[in-house]
Amino acid sequence: MIAAIEGKLVKLDAETALVQVGNVTYQVMLPGYCINSLSGSVGLDITLCTMEYLEGTPGKGNLIPRMVGFLTNAERDFFTRFTSVKGIGVRKGLRSLAMPMADIAGAIESSDEKTLQSLPSVGKRMAQQIIAELKGKLASFAIGAAATARIEQYAFKPFQAEALEILVAWGEKRNEAMELIELACKRHPNINTAEQLVPLVYRLKQGIEV
Repeated sequence: MIAAIEGKLVKLDAETALVQVGNVTYQVMLPGYCINSLSGSVGLDITLCTMEYLEGTPGKGNLIPRMVGFLTNAERDFFTRFTSVKGIGVRKGLRSLAMPMADIAGAIESSDEKTLQSLPSVGKRMAQQIIAELKGKLASFAIGAAATARIEQYAFKPFQAEALEILVAWGEKRNEAMELIELACKRHPNINTAEQLVPLVYRLKQGIEV
């Protein structure tokens, strides 16, 4: 199996990329978020982590080899788990992933059906199915590039990051929890443990003055 390719991005369309490696040009299927990330890279050298699969019906012939590309190994691993959900195949999975995978993983871990329903090809029932099958299994992906960027934006200290993960594990939405943590710490600058911070966040959320 080809696990990665490095070459010149010669063409990019709504679903695939053409990557030239020496004298060979590969057609690589890409998720939506990856198309957006690579939109300014045509003509430049890129590296994609890849996986291969056969498209078609076994036993009926006409099996077509396909290659799927991702920006990182972690995103490839996430895709493998995401497409394990009943009703999501490779094609539907690629169409669905229109935002960074760390954001999607965060939505799954916090049971954020609204965010999942905003993804192409994902309705209410499918969003519920995704959460039912994957929640609790994607924490390492949720603390990915997007989440890290938000933590850096708020300049979170270790105890604040710990409180954030507690709140998300208890069902809070990551972005809302970050904002409440920032507000609680502004009002109480002497707080220095997650045990002190988490109850304050819940009081703020309930509208209780702290």
